[in-house]
Amino acid sequence: MRSKIRSLISIIRLTGLAVAALAMWAFATIAQEVLEKETYAFDTSILLDLRKLHTPLRDRVMLGFTFLGEPNLLLVICLSLVIILWVRKHRSSATTIAIAGAGGIGLNILLKKLFSRARPQLWERPVDVRFYSFPSGHAMVSMVIYGLLGYFLASRFPKQRWWIYSLTILLVAVIGLSRLYLGVHWPTDIIAGYTAGLVWLISCILSLEIWQQSCSSFSDSKEKFLSSNRHQ
Repeated sequence: MRSKIRSLISIIRLTGLAVAALAMWAFATIAQEVLEKETYAFDTSILLDLRKLHTPLRDRVMLGFTFLGEPNLLLVICLSLVIILWVRKHRSSATTIAIAGAGGIGLNILLKKLFSRARPQLWERPVDVRFYSFPSGHAMVSMVIYGLLGYFLASRFPKQRWWIYSLTILLVAVIGLSRLYLGVHWPTDIIAGYTAGLVWLISCILSLEIWQQSCSSFSDSKEKFLSSNRHQ
């Protein structure tokens, strides 16, 4: 039974690595197109189509969704999770969230400065944005933080995991859509943010699982060693 579980875990991890590799390739492809300025027509047409959907009610709804991806709110969520998990003795999980959050934000800032892409200015924006555009910080960091939150909740409530995964994906998707609706990001910013965030998210989850498995194997070996000594 244990060997079957390990085989299943190995398959899941290999799938995760494959998805991460695909996401990395997608990011590299988009980044190249952005640097060569090949995405302007695609980006502009989508934003102008979304502009036609604006109403006062939708504006307020989208402002609410974009708030859920604000760096300050995500930082509070991240710190809260770290504290809760640390107090409950889940030190490896708490450390993973801290590294994931700090790393995700730091990597996004680095990429923004590296590409230095200007934000769209197709109409007057209802929110104040001053930093570079590519990749979207809202898309990237919400993918990491909410993705990890969904992962931990699904681990805690396995029977509801597909509902949890679905709601997590929906939340992250709507946050990205809100940035497009408000005209503060190009569509390729959002896609690149998702792909970069997914690579970092998978890396953090796989690192956590490998660490936990190593600790579990060490504990089992230690227990067997102590047990054998007792019977001598």
